[in-house]
Amino acid sequence: MDQIRDRFAYVDTCPVQGERIFFENAGGALTLKSVVELSAHYAAIPDNQGRDNDGSRALVDAISKAKADAMLFLNASSGQVFVGESGTELLFRMISNAVLETPDGDVIGSTLEHPASRSAAQRWAKVAGKRYIAVPHDDETGSVSAEAYAELVTPETRVATIIHTSPVTGMGVDVASIVQTIRAVSPDCYIIVDGIQHAAHGGLDVDHYDIDGYAISPYKMFSRHGYGIAWISDRLTKLPHDCLIDGPEGNWELGTRDTGSYATFSAVVDYFEWVGEHFTESKDRRDKIVAAGKAIHAHEKSLTDAMLFGTGNLKGLADFDEVSIIGGVDNPRREGLVAMNISGTDAGALVEALNVRGIRVHIRKADHYSGNILNPLGLPSCVRVSMCHYNSEQEVARFLEAIRDIIAAG
Repeated sequence: MDQIRDRFAYVDTCPVQGERIFFENAGGALTLKSVVELSAHYAAIPDNQGRDNDGSRALVDAISKAKADAMLFLNASSGQVFVGESGTELLFRMISNAVLETPDGDVIGSTLEHPASRSAAQRWAKVAGKRYIAVPHDDETGSVSAEAYAELVTPETRVATIIHTSPVTGMGVDVASIVQTIRAVSPDCYIIVDGIQHAAHGGLDVDHYDIDGYAISPYKMFSRHGYGIAWISDRLTKLPHDCLIDGPEGNWELGTRDTGSYATFSAVVDYFEWVGEHFTESKDRRDKIVAAGKAIHAHEKSLTDAMLFGTGNLKGLADFDEVSIIGGVDNPRREGLVAMNISGTDAGALVEALNVRGIRVHIRKADHYSGNILNPLGLPSCVRVSMCHYNSEQEVARFLEAIRDIIAAG
């Protein structure tokens, strides 16, 4: 844990506020120090890609390496990876092209989804004259099932969207099972997955999912803001899309991209490999990435279990009558996140009370971001406590002490 925490910037101190515990990882994870260094390095280079000089060729090599690293990380044996403005922008691009370039029919998604995919699907379905169908998620589990999709998928379903993990409930979704359900009824459906919340929490396998698009926001997985990463299948690559006339075939990037974006994602993949080396004797890069994912998932489960059920002599959240947990207490779908409320306490006031005690969490309101989850529960807001693998059980203990004191103080 000491070695892991040492690889991140500002792991226990805010540069503005001072000492703090960072439980706001769903809003943007901590940044690897290697990412910070590479960002500065590439920001200073004046050369451009595609020129006949050594500096330019080095940039092209860095981009090529990062694309290969990303394909390995995703376990994608075909298709391509490219960067864009953000994960949200990439979801809009993938969804719009799939919706506009398929025959008349339906577009399906779920009420669990972030507006990044929901808004894109609804907007472009309307533009294309297609019907948008919303699969209802389960309020009790905070997730959505293949069975729920099965009730609404038809042979006319042309495009489907799936969220891998909810950033509000913190619950994962069985992507492969939902895809199998869709393809059994509509085998040629284009299926696009929002992996923005899931990517940092343990394991990606695009080949296993049998999908056509997957989006990541690297600032939520230890890189930086300013870019997103998308993987698209060969058949989605070939659909008509925005590009320069007579430009390279299959190119989805618009304009010159930041080499530093690519290079910093390579640093993330390198980090996963380094973590994995501690949990497998295999020398294979993919094996190490898989081992890292499993170890990360296991550690984060131990953190959420400690938060919910207690650690040492401290009561867990489930032991306080005043505390309610979205998605239930004993939920195997949970990925490093607990969404909670304290009865009689405003969520904003609870965020501030924890902040005063040096614990950074976040409020989620029933707005365009989270209303799809909170409104059916009759909740105006909740407090999101989101962890990553660099957080420790000692930090969870301090959080539980703070909750105990806040409740005791009324």
